[in-house]
Amino acid sequence: MGLLIRQCALDDIHVLRDISYRTFSETFSDMNTFDDMKAYLDKAFELDKLRAELLNENSSFYFIYSDGAPAGYLKLNEVPAQTDIQDKQSLEIERIYVSKEFQGKGLGSCLMDKAISIAVLRRKKYVWLGVWEKNEKALRFYKKNGFYRIGAHSFFIGNDKQTDYIMRKDIA
Repeated sequence: MGLLIRQCALDDIHVLRDISYRTFSETFSDMNTFDDMKAYLDKAFELDKLRAELLNENSSFYFIYSDGAPAGYLKLNEVPAQTDIQDKQSLEIERIYVSKEFQGKGLGSCLMDKAISIAVLRRKKYVWLGVWEKNEKALRFYKKNGFYRIGAHSFFIGNDKQTDYIMRKDIA
C-alpha cells in the first residue's frame, strides 16, 4: 500500500471540507442527534472558517493518502491558534481523523508520528489534544501512544455540551 502525507494548501479546501465532514460524521453520528451533528458540521467545516484556518500561520493541516485516495488528515496548532492550553512549548493536535474504510491499517499511527516529528522539529516539550470522554477507541489509541490525562474542557456538538479530556504526551 502506497502512503503519502502532505501539507494541505488553500487549493485543497474542498477536499479538506469533504474529508473533515465525512470523518467527523463517521466517528460521532451514532452517538449524537441528527440536529446537533448537522449544526456542528455546518459550522465547523464551513468554507470561510476552513479558509481562515488554512491561512492561519499558526495552524497546519496534513492529508494522508492511501494508494492515491485521501484517507485522513491531521490539524496542528501553535500558540495563539491553540484551542485551550496556549503554551508556546507545546503543539496541539486539534484533529486527527482517518476514514472508516482506511482504519485498522496503521494510518492513524502514521499521522501521529508526523505530529510528533513536527513537534520535535519545532523543539516543543510536549503535544496535547482534546478527546471526547466517550470516544473509547480514541482514548485507547492515545494511551497506547503515550498520552496521559491532564484535565478536561467543554466541547459543544450543536446544543449538546460534552466533556473532552485533555491529554498530553511529553517529547523526550
